[in-house]
Amino acid sequence: MHFVEVILPLSLDKTFTYSVSETEYNYIKIGMRLAVPFGKSRIYTALVIAIHQNKPTLYDAKEIHQILDEKPIVTEIQITHWQWIASYYMCAIGDVYRGAMPSALLLESETIISQKNDGFVDESLLTDDEFLIYEALQQQSSLKVQDIINILNKKNIFPVIQKLIDKNILVLQEEMLETYTPKLVRYVKLHSKYETNEGLSELLEVLKNANKQKEIVLSYFQLSASEKKPITVKKLIEVANSTSTIVKTLIDKEIFEEYYIQVDRVNFIGKTKDEQLQLSEVQQIAFEEIKENFTQKEVCLLHGVTSSGKTEIYIKLIEDYIKEEKQILYLLPEIALTTQLVGRLRDYFGNKVAVFHSKYSNNERVEVWQQVLEQSSKAQIVIGARSAIFLPFSNLGLVIVDEEHEQTFKQVDPSPRYHARDASIVLANSHKAKVLLGSATPSLETYFNAQSGKYGFVEISKRYGNVKMPEIELVDLKDKYLRKQMSGHFSDTLIEEITTALSFGEQVILFQNRRGFSPIIECLTCGHVPQCLQCDVSLTYHKHKNQLRCHYCGYSMAKPTHCHSCSSVHLTTKGFGTEQIQQELVELFPNTKIGRMDQDTTRGKFGFEKIIDSFKNREIDILVGTQMLAKGLDFDNVSLVGIMNADNMLYHPDFRAFERSYQMMTQVSGRSGRSEKQGKVIIQTYNPDHNTIQQVVHNNYISMYKEQLYDRQIYHYPPYYKLIKLTLKHRDFDKLKEGSMWLYQVMKQNFTIPILGPEEPPISRIRNEYIRTIMVKIPTNQSLQGTKKTIQKILNSFDVVPQYRAIKVVVNVDFY
Repeated sequence: MHFVEVILPLSLDKTFTYSVSETEYNYIKIGMRLAVPFGKSRIYTALVIAIHQNKPTLYDAKEIHQILDEKPIVTEIQITHWQWIASYYMCAIGDVYRGAMPSALLLESETIISQKNDGFVDESLLTDDEFLIYEALQQQSSLKVQDIINILNKKNIFPVIQKLIDKNILVLQEEMLETYTPKLVRYVKLHSKYETNEGLSELLEVLKNANKQKEIVLSYFQLSASEKKPITVKKLIEVANSTSTIVKTLIDKEIFEEYYIQVDRVNFIGKTKDEQLQLSEVQQIAFEEIKENFTQKEVCLLHGVTSSGKTEIYIKLIEDYIKEEKQILYLLPEIALTTQLVGRLRDYFGNKVAVFHSKYSNNERVEVWQQVLEQSSKAQIVIGARSAIFLPFSNLGLVIVDEEHEQTFKQVDPSPRYHARDASIVLANSHKAKVLLGSATPSLETYFNAQSGKYGFVEISKRYGNVKMPEIELVDLKDKYLRKQMSGHFSDTLIEEITTALSFGEQVILFQNRRGFSPIIECLTCGHVPQCLQCDVSLTYHKHKNQLRCHYCGYSMAKPTHCHSCSSVHLTTKGFGTEQIQQELVELFPNTKIGRMDQDTTRGKFGFEKIIDSFKNREIDILVGTQMLAKGLDFDNVSLVGIMNADNMLYHPDFRAFERSYQMMTQVSGRSGRSEKQGKVIIQTYNPDHNTIQQVVHNNYISMYKEQLYDRQIYHYPPYYKLIKLTLKHRDFDKLKEGSMWLYQVMKQNFTIPILGPEEPPISRIRNEYIRTIMVKIPTNQSLQGTKKTIQKILNSFDVVPQYRAIKVVVNVDFY
């Protein structure tokens, strides 16, 4: 008996055993994909994680369908790492597998429904629905399940299909669809019969009256003379200023022949600079210290103020590892950042840089996956967002996590809810690689680890080229409103500074961490505020589309003309977002070009690039944006940064609100004055004396760190305690209340550690599901693994209670 152990891309904790023949057993290796049957009639792509001869006891092993790979496409280190993620973040191994693989490599069966060819069908015996399906199958040979849903316009179609199968009219077949297709480029060459001199004169004779065709042929000769390489149809059409139909006519006439060559979808032609990168004295010292730290420690934190030139140090380090033929992983928190950085790295390393993130298409991601797997030189340096930690590295030497404090490194939904920084440290450990964490405002946990000697620590306290840190000025909004010195949401100070900056031809960045026009529309007569029907939040007004939108579930409606409650027409907006600031700027500075960067303007594959490029090329004078702006972007002409309202970040019901606000404000301020001239930052706030705001003004990270650490110790928060958050969701309020209470009490009996809950979060209903949370705090001296096992056992028993089975429970480890 021969068996393979596989993981399926489904939310299942278990692995499954399938039987194989002896030849297959000798051919299959760990890390290959197989197509296997699962359930009644579905086929999935499974991943082999073990080969053995132990018969499963609980079920009969099914046979596999087919082997999809000739050689493994997942390495053993990856499989071990995925298992670690599944156990640490308490999620199913199937979720990790599904999240890690580019979806083009995970084929699923599409159920195909076709008509049986033999046998006579008596149409009078069919019901209306059955006849509709039968009729559709006369028009085309097969239908998919989705097509039938569309034809009958109802969800529950399986009974109808089942009846037709029983009547022996239909057959179902499952077929696997291979979704990755290599990209082919179309080239043309002159037909061989025209290559001689006689041939050419004959050709000109043929084309005597067809001027457009003649133009293309002449352009072809010019190109082949100047370029000495194959000519693509696209290029030929561009040069000849013609259309593809004329090229097709020439191919049909057998004057041209067409042929295809397979190419990579993403190709970077980088020019490697000849001159070496010169580090400044401060950078050189930091660079030496990092290398020194790496001799004793696996992880090192580089704490350098904004614009201190951390990227150059990274480039120097990468050079060292490239010489040793190692692979390098460079993680960034935002796709917006990759655009800028890729350009910089490509100048140094040419074609060795590959990029991996979710705005790339499926096929592009498969290509990067293959390149990393083959250790191709094209992907020696991989730049990516958090999902890049799943790539099949086999020779990893260095992991750089830039802006390591960013919360976007933590995956929120769907499972696996991993933290890319922590997971990459574990990954590097299994490769015996080193990790460099870089940030101007490190997260408290990382700084704590560096201070307690677990990580190495290197600090740069000066900006590159001795540029001064920006001067920060506070504007007291209470006072300004009292003295009537505000126009819209702009204080006279801010308007004055913007005018000055613009008159010098410098650029301005304005930060407001909220998109849309305003978060609330209120009726002045009765105070009614339009709410989302499915979530407990007010709808945000988007002026550009003239609609109200819910930022949680996407529900939208047209902007009301009168109050829905009392029909009064007096409606007013409260609060403000990026859209409103953009509009006020248009009124205040009518002749300047104003850009906006938030989730609404950066949809689409090159959304970020367009905005960043036009700002860099000085086509935009003032850029308004949300937190996307705060992350490591580098513009040398920005002399002024304005923070429109610092308070809405401070008063968030979250134990990290002050730390986050400090990081956010410092990072945004750091975009100012990055070349010779000292920059300026204006922070508008209602309480200028707030500790955190004062710490930003004095750029005093240590004071913020100590103050927050003191609070964290008293109130049992990380880094002194580990947190696990359980979120329960259900549509029935009472059932959820009862279920969460049951879970809380069982936990309370089993643990002596602090357990908080069941708590209603600030937004207690999203997409018609009510939410309750329970928080478990685990002190550092208690076994983490043991506690998680107990929690898992309690959750399993919760799942067995019939009345609570419908309650969804989401486990989030280290949710911060």
